[in-house]
Amino acid sequence: MAQCEVCQHALVARGAGLHCPACGQDYREQARCPDCGQPLEILKACGAVDYFCPHGDGLIAKKRVTLSLVPR
Repeated sequence: MAQCEVCQHALVARGAGLHCPACGQDYREQARCPDCGQPLEILKACGAVDYFCPHGDGLIAKKRVTLSLVPR
C-alpha cells in the first residue's frame, strides 16, 4: 500500500490517481525507466500497454518499470 509523502498515511484510490484522506494531497503514478530513472512514454494499442524510454533505453518490459508517486 502506498503512503503519503507528506504525512505518511495510507493512500486511497480516487479516479485515475491516489488521495490522502488525512492531509488532502493528491498523487498520480508515473512510470519511470529502471535504467536511467527518466519518465517513460506509455504506448497503448489494442488493449496492450507498452513502455518506451525516449532517452536511449528503448522498449522497457512491463515487469521492469518503476512506478513513483508524483504530487498533482
